[in-house]
Amino acid sequence: MPAEGRTRSATAIDVTVGRNVRFWRMARGLSQAQLAKRLGVAFQQVQKYESGADRIAAGRLVKVADVLGIPMSALFAGADGAEPWRSLFALVSDARSFRLAHAFAAIRNKTLRLAIVAMVEKIAVAVPPSKRRRKQPREC
Repeated sequence: MPAEGRTRSATAIDVTVGRNVRFWRMARGLSQAQLAKRLGVAFQQVQKYESGADRIAAGRLVKVADVLGIPMSALFAGADGAEPWRSLFALVSDARSFRLAHAFAAIRNKTLRLAIVAMVEKIAVAVPPSKRRRKQPREC
């Protein structure tokens, strides 16, 4: 518990590290439960790490990087705000966006890729902003 019984809020770095853990976990095709088992924690703890609600201790960060097969520095990508691809991590940390990006990357036909981009852009413009923020059903 923090000093004097105070609770601490998630810092921007905690959130960034958690987002990066989620990104790399999904990129490796692991569920939260699978990562948790390899780390020796409950899957709820991985949820807390990924949301930035709980800070990941240094020793555990080393283990997370090892399990995910990445350098530990990759977990801090975007923490200084300098990387222009920061928003890309945020985008693909959503499971549906990640699935879409993964499927799109598998398409090799340049004409088809351009047609898909044009279609998605038209759909995005056609959806009123108030509808964009509404939570969608979890069937995707």
